[in-house]
Amino acid sequence: MGIHTVKESHLLSDSEVRLGNNEVTLGTSNTTPVWEFRDNEWRLTYGECGETSLIYAKYEKLPLQDFDVEVRPAVDVEQFFNQGHVFLLDDDVAEETYPSSVDLVDMLLNKIGLSTTVVEEAKKILFTHDAASSRTIQATYSPKDKMNGNFAYDESWMCLVGDIPSLVQRHMAIVRFKHPMNMGTTCHDLQLFVLILCPAKEKGTKNALETGRTFATLLADHHLRRQLVEVATEQEFKQLLFNRTRELIEEQHQSRSAVSIKLNAVVEPSPITNTAMSNSIWKLCQFGQGIREDLSRRLPHYVSDYVDGIIGVKTPQKVLSTTFFLYFACLLPAIAFGVLNDHNTHGKIGVKKVIVGQTIGGLFFVIFGGQPLLILLTTAPLALYIKVISSICDDFQLDFYAMYGCVGLWCAFFLLLFSLFNVSRLMRWCTRSTEEIFGLFISIAFCVDAFRDTAKHFQTNFNSPQCLGDVNMTKGLKSSLTYFILNETRTNSSTVETLISAIEEPMAIECNQASSLLFLLLMLGTVWLGVSIFNFKKTPFLSAGKQEALADYALPIAVVTMSFVGSYFFQNVKVEPFRYDDSENVFSLTPLDRLPGLAVVGAMGLGFALSLLIFMDQNISSAMVNTPLNNLKKGPAYHWDLFVMAILTAALSAVGLPWMHALVPHSPLHARALADVEERVHQGHVYQIIVRVRETRLTVLFSHILIGLSILLLPYPLAYIPPAVLNGLFLYVAITGLGGNQMFERITLFFTQQSAYPPNHYIRRVPQPKIHQFTVYQLGQLVLMCLFGFVPWPYMKMIFPLILLSLLPIRHMIITRLIDGRFLTVLDSSEH
Repeated sequence: MGIHTVKESHLLSDSEVRLGNNEVTLGTSNTTPVWEFRDNEWRLTYGECGETSLIYAKYEKLPLQDFDVEVRPAVDVEQFFNQGHVFLLDDDVAEETYPSSVDLVDMLLNKIGLSTTVVEEAKKILFTHDAASSRTIQATYSPKDKMNGNFAYDESWMCLVGDIPSLVQRHMAIVRFKHPMNMGTTCHDLQLFVLILCPAKEKGTKNALETGRTFATLLADHHLRRQLVEVATEQEFKQLLFNRTRELIEEQHQSRSAVSIKLNAVVEPSPITNTAMSNSIWKLCQFGQGIREDLSRRLPHYVSDYVDGIIGVKTPQKVLSTTFFLYFACLLPAIAFGVLNDHNTHGKIGVKKVIVGQTIGGLFFVIFGGQPLLILLTTAPLALYIKVISSICDDFQLDFYAMYGCVGLWCAFFLLLFSLFNVSRLMRWCTRSTEEIFGLFISIAFCVDAFRDTAKHFQTNFNSPQCLGDVNMTKGLKSSLTYFILNETRTNSSTVETLISAIEEPMAIECNQASSLLFLLLMLGTVWLGVSIFNFKKTPFLSAGKQEALADYALPIAVVTMSFVGSYFFQNVKVEPFRYDDSENVFSLTPLDRLPGLAVVGAMGLGFALSLLIFMDQNISSAMVNTPLNNLKKGPAYHWDLFVMAILTAALSAVGLPWMHALVPHSPLHARALADVEERVHQGHVYQIIVRVRETRLTVLFSHILIGLSILLLPYPLAYIPPAVLNGLFLYVAITGLGGNQMFERITLFFTQQSAYPPNHYIRRVPQPKIHQFTVYQLGQLVLMCLFGFVPWPYMKMIFPLILLSLLPIRHMIITRLIDGRFLTVLDSSEH
């Protein structure tokens, strides 16, 4: 048995109508047709026989309502119990007063208490003709022994639904006839008639169709229908529906639990003797077990990791477009963080070192790593650690390369321990909500970096003293700088004399407001052009294949276009290129013998904090790549990847190259760039699913070979890429990285009309207040991360890895006390 919603309309005229065969026969076959143009449309009439119309009918199969998991069905029945209308009609009165469904509905609309205007509007929506229902729900029966698709209607009940624009609140009414009534086609033995009216702007789970499906699921049970026919009062009728709802919730829950037990028995035949936590602790003590499991899982697919990047429909095009995407998405941040590190370390780690380190790290990991879809990059938190190390070296007169290498080697040591003792198993407690908090924080961090550079550029150029006409401020700046130099005891005399002579010269600072405006134009232009091309497949222009190809090259097109605009069309505007020192020594061996003992101990503390940061970032990025939504086939390699990261970190530290780790959102974007995506429509809402992902190593391999060759393009032509375009790239990555972030979607629900809520799994299964409550808790954790991540004091930022790690106990020890576990399971599930 199934439930069908039927949009049916039949032409009824003054001529003879034969309902038994569903045919309309004109009384006079030789009547001359008459065409007339009235009310902006053509009318075809046959004299006194009536008017001919074209009616569109649609049959759609509806699944039975899930009373166990979904929240709304029980709420609908409860609302009907308190506010719904029940009419128990006597046969004689019913047959004489309500001979058709139109008369019956007209009675119900007036009994409910609707205004005349709403009644007329509702009748126009509920009926296409005088007695043709527009949207109905009925049950059908299909014999199990027949596979030809035949079915028969259950004609004992019908549900009529309608969304009325001028309606303010929902109205539900049920009419019961003592004996069967003939209400037309498919309703010859009608005993129960349900009318559902809802406002047109109603949440997807509360509209007329969903509410009707709730009552249709209940009425599909013939035992319940027989009991409803026999009750004597309206209150008994409501109470019977209410009790049956509770019973159905329990029945569906027991049935689902039985199926779940059977599935678990197949997957895990051995009984569970320990708790989950003690089991995890036991697995932590199994030395190297995780690495062995990862290698046994990934090694058989190593050759296919290369072959899958060549063979397959659209595979060469996808690999080529993703290679160029990774080239720009990795090279430009490397330049940006190279400039930042160059400033923080006084030239000890510059652009050239970052690019070389990016090339070595990317190639090393793609060849020896387990999960090839992970993208390694140096990041803002790592640049912060480098800045703190540089400040410590300046304060305590330590050798920077020695301290940097010692911290990195300690970090590699702790990462090695994490991998050998299976610490990554703790990430099983890292749920989807934790991953999305971190992903949203990274997007915010990219935006903060971009707008911070913009504000700094405006402060230096647009709001400079020369532009504001403040000459005294310039003189005051000279006096302050002179006072600082004369009192600086650590500066040698030759440097002091040089600086003083420079101060005595006139300060040649120009007013360059045009460069600030150009900076803003190029940054916003890059993100606008990139996002517009990325979303071009949502437009009606070009074919689907060309749209997809264009969207795959969104980032390269945006970067090249805006770089050309800034360098050619605005070449008269003075723009400062990024700093690059060609004489920089790329490899600087770590002189550990220059460090005192206390410095080595201090480096151990810094190395442990750094290892926590890399551990969390690496595993969260890997978890977001290996999410079930990506439909990957070859499995993860958490422990082995961490082992490879330990070796790589030690090697980079030994030669003074910047550290790196897997990054969000680059890694998930890499997986999506290699994916075949399909769009699905559910109740008017469009969502995307990933059909398959090409799990190949070729994209990272090719892109990092190109990054290595880019050393030959320094300083020119890479210097033609304006810094504003680099910041535009940060914004582009931040915005595109929000796709599929369920937390961001739930934040937008605070400002979204309920009628526009997507009918996804958590909207159906979790009460709306609980959804907002969970989102508020996530926002609180996000604010906590931002407070420590963006605090202006560098030493405070050192505890950021602990804050990131604290998200796990917060989720499993605090949030579980505030929200019901079954709701948390839905909100954290990997469903669309």
